[in-house]
Amino acid sequence: MRAYADHDYPAHHKPDWKVIAGLWPYLAEFRGRVALALGLLVLAKLATVATPVALKYIVDYLDQNRGGELLLWIPVMLVLVYGLLRFGATLFSELRDAVFARVAERAMRRVSLRVFRHLHNRELAFHLDRKTGGLARDIERGTNGISFLLRFTLFNIVPTLLEILMVAGILLVVFNVGYVLAILVAVVIYVLFSIRVTEWRTRFVREANARDNQSNSRAVDSLLNYETVKYFNNEAFEAELYDQDLQDWEQARLKNRLSLAVLNGGQALIIGVALIVIMAMAVREVASGTITLGDFTMINAYLIQLFIPLNALGFVYREIRQALVNVERLFGLLGDAPAIEDAPDTRPLKVTSGEVIFDHVDFAYRPDRPILQDVTVRIPAGHTVAVVGASGAGKSTLARLFFRFYDVDAGAILIDGQDIRSVTQDSLRSAIGVVPQDTVLFNDTLYRNLAYGRPDASEAEVYEAARLAHLEEFIHSLPDGYETRVGERGLKLSGGEKQRVAIARVILKNPPLLILDEATSSLDSLSEQAIVGALNEISRQRTTLVIAHRLSTVRDADTILVMDAGRIIERGHHHELLARNGRYAQLWQQQHHGADADTGEPGASAD
Repeated sequence: MRAYADHDYPAHHKPDWKVIAGLWPYLAEFRGRVALALGLLVLAKLATVATPVALKYIVDYLDQNRGGELLLWIPVMLVLVYGLLRFGATLFSELRDAVFARVAERAMRRVSLRVFRHLHNRELAFHLDRKTGGLARDIERGTNGISFLLRFTLFNIVPTLLEILMVAGILLVVFNVGYVLAILVAVVIYVLFSIRVTEWRTRFVREANARDNQSNSRAVDSLLNYETVKYFNNEAFEAELYDQDLQDWEQARLKNRLSLAVLNGGQALIIGVALIVIMAMAVREVASGTITLGDFTMINAYLIQLFIPLNALGFVYREIRQALVNVERLFGLLGDAPAIEDAPDTRPLKVTSGEVIFDHVDFAYRPDRPILQDVTVRIPAGHTVAVVGASGAGKSTLARLFFRFYDVDAGAILIDGQDIRSVTQDSLRSAIGVVPQDTVLFNDTLYRNLAYGRPDASEAEVYEAARLAHLEEFIHSLPDGYETRVGERGLKLSGGEKQRVAIARVILKNPPLLILDEATSSLDSLSEQAIVGALNEISRQRTTLVIAHRLSTVRDADTILVMDAGRIIERGHHHELLARNGRYAQLWQQQHHGADADTGEPGASAD
């Protein structure tokens, strides 16, 4: 049983506190706001520290004039000052938060956008190796961690330290060094205890979170597979597994609760002992007449003010520590350079005629497993070249290299004499239209998915693209027409309908170069005949690379290449390859012999 999800962090992971320095560029954008927020922070702390002083004078005045003549306006004024200081502390704190809000929110926005763009610039291999859910969690936790670090570092840790220094200074000036030493010793012991115990109980917090994720994943997985559970009558079995996960979660939470009790109990003990010691010192001095009753009240108020923010130190330290790890992972994503990058001297691709050449190309996803070996292909401008062969022969790899998802290991790919590594990726991909084997749609309306081929296209152009892709009749049959939502990853549409959307997108994009990667793989025979006609129409006057498994879809190609084990073993027209009675003829017979015998189609039998 796996204890931690892939996005959880090992208990021994130590955060890099230098990460905080990496936040400075996001603060530098709003230097004025940061300075104003810090100024308001100081004012809030001054008001907070001055409040017990006002309380001291109220108590002293009332105590010293007890039984004598009492001027009512004096305590009233002191109470008014006391109230204004209390209000001022709250007001300045709220103003500080309001001023700083723009800084924190803008930092989250900047980082999120930067990571989003960076991930889109990463190579395909990166996304194939990573889990999308894990990436999303890294982004979410990292951006939230930035906000947390900015707020709590500036507005919790710094103010608490500032208040301790102010209080220590007042006690040193007004009273004696004994109070300062007692408070500092108490604070140091409190901080060290909180940090050590928080480090110890972090494992219990992580385990509780992991068990919570595990039980939740179990429940979601079971409910998503509701029909399978019913088919095998396994409701009791699923409930038993879920209860086991809940039991583990219960035990982990219990350990978490008990460790929290140890932390809170220890903190309370330290505070209690410190209060006893310091208040005993104050009581003795009040009894001896060294200090007044108001001084005693002021000391008590300062102790309460100091230890209230310290009470949350364990939580704040743990969360800051976790936020540092989250931000470190986020910055780690940004620190990894894309494997496919534009060179400094790249220039935009200029497509004049559209001739494509694969010149002695070698490629391997892994060094110990070569995929393409000395592949040379020339696609004249406006011609269609089809690549066929068994699964794993390297057909789709050609398309990926052409689109520059990967760079070749040897050789070159040229478009009108320009090595695609010497042109910008943006201009290269703008010139190529792709109809992929597996079309994934956005969870949006059918219209928006169609318009994705060219977001600035007019409605008339989108409708025309749908018509050319033979989607018009289907769309009109839907109650909501073009406003029909296609569902997550387009699951509300059939494979053939999604394929037609992909074709419509390419029609809308209108590129000079085409890649058709198993473009009819999800279609039945009747739909295939209609779509092949549409594909032939859009590939006319365009340089087209077709990756195909169904040989019937490529028989009209200008040239057909047969691949096996990463090499081109045959090339020629459909009839030429059949006449050679080689590998292509074998594939053709396997796919069409039975169908031709049944339908009398002039296919393999006629050839």
